[in-house]
Amino acid sequence: MTALPFGVLLATASFERAHTGLMLAATAAALGRPTVLFATQGGLHALCRDFSGLHDAAAQDAAFRQRGVAGFEELRETLLPMGTRLMACVSGMLAIGLDDAALIDGVERVGAPSFLLEVGAGQIVSP
Repeated sequence: MTALPFGVLLATASFERAHTGLMLAATAAALGRPTVLFATQGGLHALCRDFSGLHDAAAQDAAFRQRGVAGFEELRETLLPMGTRLMACVSGMLAIGLDDAALIDGVERVGAPSFLLEVGAGQIVSP
């Protein structure tokens, strides 16, 4: 039986929500589910080379790592090798004035329909 796709929607600049989204995506991919992470507006900062646009990112990331929780970069770096598709919403990029150069390598620039078509009948969560 083929696993249904798992979609993660990041739509705010909350570090905690973005970190949770990365953890869920990494876990789903590790379990063998086709996984897609779609970011728009404030959530796009999670896919930026410099993720400091997420609220209180540096302090929260340091605190998480100090307590033995995987760091933001660590989680993010596991996604592509496990087959997770990373998608940045073009409209969201325009809305917050983000250019392509700000995004990490491997991120696809797409519209919301691409995300919904990729997930299909699968599950979408928005932590």
